[in-house]
Amino acid sequence: MNVFVFDTETVPDTESGKRIYDLQGLSDPDVIRAIEHVRNQQTGSTFMPHYLQRIVAISVVLSTADTFRVWSLGSPASNEKELLERFFAGLEKYNPTLVSWNGSGFDLPVIQFRSLLHGVDAHHYWQTGDGDTSFRYNNYLSRFHWRHIDLMDVLAAYQPRAFAKLDHIATMLGFPGKQGMDGSMVCEAWLAGKLESIRNYCETDALNTYLVYLCFEKMRGKLSEGGYQKKIEQVKTFLGKAEKTYLKDFLQQWASG
Repeated sequence: MNVFVFDTETVPDTESGKRIYDLQGLSDPDVIRAIEHVRNQQTGSTFMPHYLQRIVAISVVLSTADTFRVWSLGSPASNEKELLERFFAGLEKYNPTLVSWNGSGFDLPVIQFRSLLHGVDAHHYWQTGDGDTSFRYNNYLSRFHWRHIDLMDVLAAYQPRAFAKLDHIATMLGFPGKQGMDGSMVCEAWLAGKLESIRNYCETDALNTYLVYLCFEKMRGKLSEGGYQKKIEQVKTFLGKAEKTYLKDFLQQWASG
């Protein structure tokens, strides 16, 4: 079985914001402040609506029967459309179980709105059985199917009062958790031109999600203790051979934790 764990990082879509809120002529930081002010008045929060969340990074963990890797799609020069096209191409190529943390509540709605904006072909993702009957009772779209597993949603028994932060659950389980950045810092990092740092951070979130997923699979009997330990060692071996400093730091913190 192929497993495709993903996480996204987003910043405000200032171009769409200018059109929607008639803010032409303002700088990006001023547009963001203006929209946040409106949102705060409307909702009591500065959180941008999903359709105004521009994706700047998609990081994935791919686990197959005998391989493991983590990376960010595209390059720092890739535009949003390319990131989305690569994401859906991965789903079509590997036909995996898709795994996320709060993917149903945030990442996938954002991906859907942004794909709509850019005219991205996502026919495999939207399959519900008309073209492939295997998707009829198990597809990426249904909240209660298993082709997409939103770990936060499932572990909270679909109860919003029980939702938890990935950082807290990963740390509770002995994994590294957040590494030097969190979602609230992404926009500031993006404005400062630190896209590579954002991509690195996104990869560690995908790693934490995958490690929590392994615990979940063991808990529900899909992985034996031996199978779980084999997968854990596979991750550690990959990280030990990694050249990127932040991946080595992830492994070191895991070992010392």
